[in-house]
Amino acid sequence: MRPLLPVLAVLLTVPAFAQGGAPFTVAETGEGFAHLQDALSSVRGRDATVVIAPGTYRECAVQQAARVTYKAATPGSVIFDGTTCEGKAALVIRAGGATVDGIVFRGMRVGDGNGAGIRLEIGDLTVRNAMFLDSQEGILGSDDQPHKVVIDRSTFSGLGQCHETTDCAHSVYLGGSGADVTVTRSRFERGQGGHYLKLRVPRVTVTDNSFDDTGGSRTNYMIDMPNGGTGTIARNTFVQGRAKENWSGFIVVAAESRTFTSAGLRVENNTARLAPGETRSPAFLANVSGQQIAAAGNRLGPGVRAYETRNP
Repeated sequence: MRPLLPVLAVLLTVPAFAQGGAPFTVAETGEGFAHLQDALSSVRGRDATVVIAPGTYRECAVQQAARVTYKAATPGSVIFDGTTCEGKAALVIRAGGATVDGIVFRGMRVGDGNGAGIRLEIGDLTVRNAMFLDSQEGILGSDDQPHKVVIDRSTFSGLGQCHETTDCAHSVYLGGSGADVTVTRSRFERGQGGHYLKLRVPRVTVTDNSFDDTGGSRTNYMIDMPNGGTGTIARNTFVQGRAKENWSGFIVVAAESRTFTSAGLRVENNTARLAPGETRSPAFLANVSGQQIAAAGNRLGPGVRAYETRNP
């Protein structure tokens, strides 16, 4: 995975939009708009792609119809900075589905502690080549209708909190009894509280990601599946830092309930170690489900215990 800091240096110096043309263009019609919400209103329930010009935008939008693709004209040059709709997120998805491609979300904070880049309420979601920075939450969503969430090649940095409000926020927090969540080739780092990846869903695929907690503060688990679940967690790299609120496990399954079966969950071929100077001895996989989980081929550094069974 490429180093993050050079990329951030470029992103944080992108100037505010200054072109004469409209920054939000509906690809299907060629019509441009000054505001994203106006572009969404113009499609009148039809599926559409909104192409966004380079710039820093202090606005938000609520999608209430159709399937919409939000695409940066130049990946990484579109920044949504600090503005939320409905006290929730920069993008609130309440429709058939959305794809977010090449966009940066940063500085999202709201009173209830769940300020997010994306809030998914209804529909499918695909996120690729995106960045979520220095907010209370990166992506938050829960919908019990069958739906899919796919996150690929994205970065989550400086997210989460358990100290601002009673309830914690997390880098990614997704739920739903009909949900299928896939997270691939992405980077999680420098958490500021809560879990890096919290999934209250029955099926997960978490592969080829990097979880770097060395710069984290007040963080908890790398992957929390509090209601159980099955699927695959494979080929990820984990480094647990020293400034933990809960250091007892890297991956924890069914700590709150056994809502979903965990039988057949595969945790394999991952790499996990402690940051230099860390002397505690966490479990790589803590299983509270009472069911058999397949763990094999995991490469663990000194001090990391392979497996722990916990009582509910």
